[in-house]
Amino acid sequence: MKRRDKVGQTTRDLDARCYMPAFSRSIEIVQGSGARVRDADGKEYIDCVAGIAVCSTGHCHPAVVQAICAQSRRLIHCSNLYYVPHQAELAEKLVGITGMAKAFFVNSGAEANEAAIKLARVRTGRKKFVAFTHAFHGRTGGSLAVTHKPGIREPFEPLEPKCTFVEYGDLEGLKAAVDADTAGIFVEAILGESGVIMPPEGFLPGIREICDDSGALMIVDEVQTGMGRTGRWLAIQHHGVQPDIVTLAKGIASGFPMGALLAREGLEFSKGEHGSTFAGGPLACAAARATIGVIEEILPDVPRKGERFKRGLAAHNPRACGLMIGMTVGERCSEIQQTCAENGVLVNCAADGNLRLVPPLIISDDEIDTAIEVINAAIG
Repeated sequence: MKRRDKVGQTTRDLDARCYMPAFSRSIEIVQGSGARVRDADGKEYIDCVAGIAVCSTGHCHPAVVQAICAQSRRLIHCSNLYYVPHQAELAEKLVGITGMAKAFFVNSGAEANEAAIKLARVRTGRKKFVAFTHAFHGRTGGSLAVTHKPGIREPFEPLEPKCTFVEYGDLEGLKAAVDADTAGIFVEAILGESGVIMPPEGFLPGIREICDDSGALMIVDEVQTGMGRTGRWLAIQHHGVQPDIVTLAKGIASGFPMGALLAREGLEFSKGEHGSTFAGGPLACAAARATIGVIEEILPDVPRKGERFKRGLAAHNPRACGLMIGMTVGERCSEIQQTCAENGVLVNCAADGNLRLVPPLIISDDEIDTAIEVINAAIG
């Protein structure tokens, strides 16, 4: 029986009547702890979706809950007209772990990429961008302009800024696309929404070289891959490449809405060039600082856990980097996702028939082994 609210309507009925139908969903998650969640009927799941790579420290990690609760008793909001509690300390921490020079806080990954567009334009004086097919950078006007997927961009065209799209991995095509008016090149270090597609050998260093030669900025979207997801703080750190701009969100604050723009020395907004009412507020900064503290402790074990998943799913040729795992399963993807859920494991169908696993970084070996058993059985 479904849980009912005080007026006697099920959540599903209320949602259909009052909420815009922008999402497809069937399970009502009401509680979470660690790598597990429960639905409204009391059924428990091992969560290998984690809010789509958001709940990096698991659901309701005590350190994060404590940080949010403690800050909420002192100050919830004061705006960026004043110095915000924890903001400077968090910026210092992010600068340290990313190797960048300055930070700016936002509310989401899409906003981080919007900020990157603005920063690249205002500092280079150029207007255009180059991005890659199959990549995803957000659904706001600007972030959608640098996102290739026709199904989500075409209904909203014309979009700005002007963007040329090149096949992911094609350095020769990229060289041809970059010109004197290219402000920046947007790239994901691993394609997330496409199903965990790894970059070809030499691709990311090659982008760095093209940017150095052309004066375009290398903008690395680490919204999904960052904050320890791949076993390093940033996925780009596996390649020994230093970008000009990095965007972060998702796992940065364990589910509290937050994003960040990081930039190298010499790239920053001047007074009045950018702003946001809620961005980098006291609660968000408290949650992010606590999240980083937890990740610092567990980060060394993330590669081992990723290898455990990879070995257990070896029959299906998984692509894995830390706890970011993808498998091509084709037209059966939705069926496999549903079967896994029926058997207590949440997984996600990304694009092109690819199954995506992005579990909390704190997932245990026993939970990994159970998830592997359920997924293998579902794929058959």
